[in-house]
Parts: sequence; C-alpha cells; structure tokens
Amino acid sequence: MAIRADWDIRSRMRGYPTRLRLAAALVFVAVLLAAAAGAAEAPAHWRLEWPRTDFSRSAVSFDEILSGGPPRDGIPAIDTPKFATVAAQKDRLAPNEPVLSLQIAGDARAYPLQVLIWHEIVNDTVGGVPVAITYCPLCNSGIAFRRVVGGAETTFGTTGKLRHSDLVMYDRATESWWQQYSGRAIVGKMTGAQLDRLPVRLESFADFAARHPEGRVLVPTGDVMRSYGANPYMGYDRAARPFLYRGRYDGPGRPLMRVVTVEGSKTAWSLELLRKKGRIEEGDLVLSWKPGQASALDQAVIAKGRDVGTALVQRRHADGTLEDVAYEVPFAFTFLAFTPDGIIRHTE
Repeated sequence: MAIRADWDIRSRMRGYPTRLRLAAALVFVAVLLAAAAGAAEAPAHWRLEWPRTDFSRSAVSFDEILSGGPPRDGIPAIDTPKFATVAAQKDRLAPNEPVLSLQIAGDARAYPLQVLIWHEIVNDTVGGVPVAITYCPLCNSGIAFRRVVGGAETTFGTTGKLRHSDLVMYDRATESWWQQYSGRAIVGKMTGAQLDRLPVRLESFADFAARHPEGRVLVPTGDVMRSYGANPYMGYDRAARPFLYRGRYDGPGRPLMRVVTVEGSKTAWSLELLRKKGRIEEGDLVLSWKPGQASALDQAVIAKGRDVGTALVQRRHADGTLEDVAYEVPFAFTFLAFTPDGIIRHTE
C-alpha cells in the first residue's frame, strides 16, 4: 500500500509536545512496515505478540492501526484500584482537578485524570457492577463500560496500539481488540460486539465533592516512576494537529478543540459554543456549562491548566426531571473520525 505523501515525520512532529516527538520517531519505522505489509494481513510481529488473538476476524483495515510507542500493557491498567474519602483527598487534589465520576446504586466514585492519564484503564466494580473506566488523552475521551464480554465478566488492558489516534484496548478473556471511543470490538473473536456504556461526568473535583461528600476517590498506585499530578502531554490541546492521525480535518474550528457529544448522536456542539451560550436545549437533551475545571492537557501541572469548564448533558423526562446520559467531551477530530457524517455546531 502506498504511503500517503502527507505522512512526513518531520512535518508531523512540528507542533507536538516534546514528550510525543520521541514516540513519533520510534513508531515511524513501524508505520512504514505496516503500510508496506498492506491491509489484508496482520503483521507477523502482531501474531507473535498476540498468539491468542484471532486475526482472521477484523472490522477494520490493519493498516489503520498504528503503534503508539509503548508495547502491550506498557501503559498498565489498574486492576486493584485503591480509594480514599473525599475529605482525605482535599489536601491532595486541587478543586479544579478534572475527574471522571460514576455513581451506581449509591456508590459514587471519582477517577482523577492525573491518575488516568498514566494508566488509561481502571478495572473496578461500582455498586456491584463490573466496570472499566477508560481515558484516552490523545482524544480526550473519557468513557465507562460494563466489562462484560460474551456474557462473562472480564478485565481490559492496553494494546499499545492506536486507531485514529484513539486507544485500542483488549479484553483478557478472548484478547480481542476494542476501540475505546466506540466501545466496539475491531479485531479478534468478538469483532463487531459492542460494550454497554455507562453515564459518567467529566467534572471538577470540587463539583464531585459537593455532590458526593461521602464519595470515594481513586488514589495513585504508589508507582514512583509516575509523576501523578503532572501532565506528560504538556500543550497537547493547543497543538496544531493530532498525534499519529492520518485523516484530514477541514473544520469547523481546530482539530483539537473540545466538542460535546452524546452516545449514538451524529451531532456535536463545540465547547466554545456551549460556554458562550451557557445552556443549549435540543429536543429532550439539556446541555449546560459552568466554569471551574482545568484542562488536563495544557500546562505541565494539571491543576494549573487553563479553565475549560465542565459540560453536562442530561435528558429531560416528561415530569421535568433531569437524568444524566452517556456523553463525552472529545476533540473535534476524534468525533468526525468515528462519525464521518457527523455535524459539529460551532456557531449559532
């Protein structure tokens, strides 16, 4: 398969945060080899690394899947998460620290991005439900799934691969590969299967603490090799282009601007538009915005990131009550990469 003319490592590296430049150089040779091998057959080194994965089944071209740099489980998922009380974390977490929060059957938990940015997956059980809390920093996509595959409970890990710059996960039962953004299996025995999503909020620690003063907060694993609280992708959400993304982005706005989208919807609203309006109502959906949440992908210290605020999407019922829905705040290029016929509302 021919290499696209715009896949030039020097031009692709300009504008990336320093941490990503080395990774880009390391994976460039792998990209060339994968493209030369073509889309019809999985590379031989994949088969050696993944002997249990059924590469005869795939929903995507193999040349769309690139190495992100780390090997299999090089970004280690958290399988035995530890938690502390909200009160105990108020001296460690700044009020504006971004967290993914989930509540099931009265069990409320917050997963700080300062931890997720280093691990990307937390296998947990919340309110008796087995869940996988996932975050892809390159797409700013934070999503929670039921970690049930083929009717059986399992756990997830990181493949070290990316597709459209998005995390490719694997389940440890069948070692099928799953697209984090869509929750769909793209390679292996479970190809075509869909994970169930759960509503999570990407909000500030202060907002979580106010809603759930008795809630629990994920704490670092104690790994001294990771600088929890630091942002290893400094300046990424201000970069000119996404990392290891071959697709085009023709607007609106910048490819790395944040958008708000709802599960299954072909419409997204730019965070800038929602911030300007404060509230948007679309059918039974109610989108709202409030200040107070730092960007996890801006400054070297997450808590010092610029204020991007918190977007919330809820569904209004006939009696007027509001209920959280499954939504997320990814980058614009991510939404259109996985929803090519989608529409981003950026101005009104």
